[in-house]
Amino acid sequence: MKASPFNTIGAVLMLLLLVEANFSEAVTCNPNELNPCAGAIRSSSPPSSQCCSKIKEQKPCLCQYVKNPMFKQFVTSPSAQKVAKTCGVPIPKC
Repeated sequence: MKASPFNTIGAVLMLLLLVEANFSEAVTCNPNELNPCAGAIRSSSPPSSQCCSKIKEQKPCLCQYVKNPMFKQFVTSPSAQKVAKTCGVPIPKC
């Protein structure tokens, strides 16, 4: 059975939509996105909802931050780990 050009075009369009959807969900790793957590890390105050949403958003990037000497101390410190745990995001062992 021969495929019609419309079926082929439809399949290609569906594939492009799926690929585009995956790219739009990709996270841009930017440690500055975690700035809303600075107050909670420096003090004993609980993290804000904005802080928790940013930690969850940046979760795929945490290993990258841990491996970077400039950011490691800010991600692995006991207070940062406490904030992440409160937000339900464990710091990965990388």
